[in-house]
Amino acid sequence: MRDPYEILGVARTADQSDIKRAFRKLAKKLHPDANKDSPKAQEQFAELNAAHEILSDVEKRGQFDRGEIDAEGKPRGFEGFPGGGFNSGFRRGRQAENPYESFSFGPDGVRRSGHGPHDAGGFDDVIADILGGLGGRGRGRSGGGEVPRGGDIDITVPVALERVVEGGSVKVHLPNGRTVEVKIPAGVAEGHRMRLKGQGEPSPFGGPAGDAYVVVSYAPHRHFRIEGSDLRTDVSLPLVDAVLGGKVRVPTLGGEVELSVPAHTQSGRTFRLRGKGLPKADGAAGDLLATTRIMLPDAPDGEIEELMRRRREGPA
Repeated sequence: MRDPYEILGVARTADQSDIKRAFRKLAKKLHPDANKDSPKAQEQFAELNAAHEILSDVEKRGQFDRGEIDAEGKPRGFEGFPGGGFNSGFRRGRQAENPYESFSFGPDGVRRSGHGPHDAGGFDDVIADILGGLGGRGRGRSGGGEVPRGGDIDITVPVALERVVEGGSVKVHLPNGRTVEVKIPAGVAEGHRMRLKGQGEPSPFGGPAGDAYVVVSYAPHRHFRIEGSDLRTDVSLPLVDAVLGGKVRVPTLGGEVELSVPAHTQSGRTFRLRGKGLPKADGAAGDLLATTRIMLPDAPDGEIEELMRRRREGPA
């Protein structure tokens, strides 16, 4: 018998919720009803069941961690006695009527023992929750709940910043090959999730498909750099306006606006345009941070060149 932690693929420090989550995932994958063509399916599922029985029971897990019982649930030092196993009766605080009782596996691959269905720390409850009516070939929908549905998936969709502000439709490519249009509400924040019912992963047991969740992501923009809910952009500042002051045009997601620049503005100075950034989850908006970059004229300017020569040479 392999180490139960290894079988479930969890660390020794894993908490009970991690163990339950790992068991659910592997039970769906290894259940004999989902692997009818595999001759080892029942054996693998039985091994998974046995490992879960030790680790899902806090008392048994503690005994195993302390070395009081082995990976088969048998007390250390009693390996030679017959009938040992996970229900061998080695329980702190009570003496089993038959300390070496036997167990067997039913046609569904679920372990049965003389102490009843709850010896594995609620295993039957877990398996019923995972497999519903398909827990065994003798049980149908009426015997244990509904067939389990498929898994949910997240589909991250990059959305243009203008569409984030204005709202509109985007195309979403689903794992099943279909393409659908999803309407993005105006003012949506990054990380917003929209549910597409029944468009997720198919159920391996024939149940309904899971759901797909469209997750909004901000697409890169040619003018703006994204910093949380704020935007940054560079603004060309003519030399004359940098010296004398003036007005420059600044792009925003809602169109260009005018920015008044005072005289003697240095290149690299940043101006904050409040509320011109991206939507926030609380309904407010971030800011636009515009940084000036002094630009020379495209064509050579003799007057500017002469002025710069005089300033270089200093007073006559």
